[in-house]
Amino acid sequence: MTKKKRLSKNQARRVQTNQKKRLTKDNIEQWNESELGPQLEGIVISRFGQHADVEDEHGKIERCNLRRGVKSLVTGDRVVWRAGNQAYHGISGVIEAVHPRTTVLTRPDYYDGIKPIAANIDHIIIVSSIAPEFSRNIIDRYLIACEDIGITPIIVLNKSDLLNEQSAKSIDQELQSYRDIGYQVLYSSMHGDGLVGLKSAMKDKINIFVGQSGVGKTSLVNLLLPEIEAATAEISENSGLGKHTTTTARLYHFPDGGDLIDSPGIREFSLWHLEPERIATGFIEFRPFLGQCRFRDCKHQIDPGCALVKAVAEGQIDNARYRSFLRILETMDDAKNARHRPPNTYD
Repeated sequence: MTKKKRLSKNQARRVQTNQKKRLTKDNIEQWNESELGPQLEGIVISRFGQHADVEDEHGKIERCNLRRGVKSLVTGDRVVWRAGNQAYHGISGVIEAVHPRTTVLTRPDYYDGIKPIAANIDHIIIVSSIAPEFSRNIIDRYLIACEDIGITPIIVLNKSDLLNEQSAKSIDQELQSYRDIGYQVLYSSMHGDGLVGLKSAMKDKINIFVGQSGVGKTSLVNLLLPEIEAATAEISENSGLGKHTTTTARLYHFPDGGDLIDSPGIREFSLWHLEPERIATGFIEFRPFLGQCRFRDCKHQIDPGCALVKAVAEGQIDNARYRSFLRILETMDDAKNARHRPPNTYD
């Protein structure tokens, strides 16, 4: 009898991967065509790996598998799905197709490339606060993302009840620079102050909350939708950074109209996938001056004849916004270098 050849590590790994793929396929394809009902319209409320919660036209939520042809699916997607004649392990149907998206919020991921977060959004609500820290740089990063994909941003300063008279004046002066260039700025507190204005801005729109962890996004959800028992967490006493309380994006409906997508908190919104020209265009007050520099390849720093530097000196562009622009370009270069750095290279 011939001795069976032992598999190499790579061969064993490929066999294991193929077995997992077959198991996943068997788990997804639960129904024959004859066991599935007619095609229905729905919206993705939340996504969990190979499953998604889909709300039908009557407001009923069903957990569904994804057909292999569905390559990308996120909260907010409009889909075509079919219900099975019975549920399998809590799975009630199959998503067969995704309608074209009007908008999609994405962020770069070192492992997955450009990763979608949510779809068909009207407003991006940029939530900031003085705890864990007030960061104009993070606000500016989100504004660039909004401008790049064409979604209207609204800036919300949460936890405004923590401001004293002096800090309130200082923060308001910083936020005024955003009002001056046309952005809507709102205030809210953990006690519910400012919710009327926020609800009015979100009415009849699909909105998404974004912002670094710990700024109170989930607490705002609880105030806006008290019937939703969303988990909250205090800011980490050890690191000062916010704890992640929402693990996957989830869409909620407002009783008076409009929707809210609560997304996982992220501490930094990277933009390394954008070229410097797109970063500059994302600063809307820069646009009248772009293309006016003496040199076509102007870096907008110490280059002679730079129209942006001149506009800053003349007070036509806020100096803090210009410095934020330079910091973003610097961190983009660092991120790109780190991404392409050989694995065995250490700082």
